[in-house]
Amino acid sequence: MRQRNGPGRTLVMGIVNVTPDSFSDGGEFASTDAAISRGRALLAEGADLIDVGGESTRPGAARVEPAEEMRRVVPVIRELATQGAVVSVDTTRAEVARAAVAAGATVVNDVSGGLADPAMLATAAELGVDYVAMHWRGPASVMQQFSHYDDVAAEVAEELAQRRDAALAAGVDVDRLILDPGIGFAKTAEHNWTLLARLGELAALGCPLLVGVSRKRFLGELLASRPPKGRDDASVALTTVLAAQGVWAVRTHTVRAHVDAIAVVQRLRGEGHRGAVGSENGGE
Repeated sequence: MRQRNGPGRTLVMGIVNVTPDSFSDGGEFASTDAAISRGRALLAEGADLIDVGGESTRPGAARVEPAEEMRRVVPVIRELATQGAVVSVDTTRAEVARAAVAAGATVVNDVSGGLADPAMLATAAELGVDYVAMHWRGPASVMQQFSHYDDVAAEVAEELAQRRDAALAAGVDVDRLILDPGIGFAKTAEHNWTLLARLGELAALGCPLLVGVSRKRFLGELLASRPPKGRDDASVALTTVLAAQGVWAVRTHTVRAHVDAIAVVQRLRGEGHRGAVGSENGGE
């Protein structure tokens, strides 16, 4: 999937967490069969991409060994790709990315933006896949210690620009590079809201934007400490706002309602209309 050749609307990336400690589903899809079934269900609801991850990135989460991460994700990716799905692998490790692409993944979604593994950027370039570089200041176990900003939007934009430049210098094709502001990663609730209100400053970096807000803690704080699955309506509300701004894709735990919200935005904007935020060609 060349990310600039999309359907002219915001894409929906459905999440499949093949982990026992996901913040949102508590390991509901930790087995291979359950994860494959979940991926199929998200595709049936209209997901454009399926993002398969084998290591939790919730605040405080411990790392797993690379072999275990591959054991979790590779069979799920292989099966979903065989069925024609566009599959993304959610990993910070070059060796896992390589195994995932060999199994059929065509997108590498790296929450560390290449900082966790010095081999990642060169590997993504060699593999010739779409590469998502997220804003990151440290691993899940310690990231909230780094949630200090004088101007969160300006600083995130500057640090993402550094990851953009590093990816390009490593040989990642500019047409395959996507940026993610890292909502919830080393950020307070107020930081998240500020970033969402100032996405245009990140769009000015010249790359499409992937935004993941689904079920995150800052929504729970807004909704009187509602648990993760009780945050889905608020997640859809943000997808509507993000689609109206033309972001390249949203990353979500549920799909159908997000697809519907994007369809409404497209209809109101008129067929063929393209938004301004996400890239110079409208976030395709």
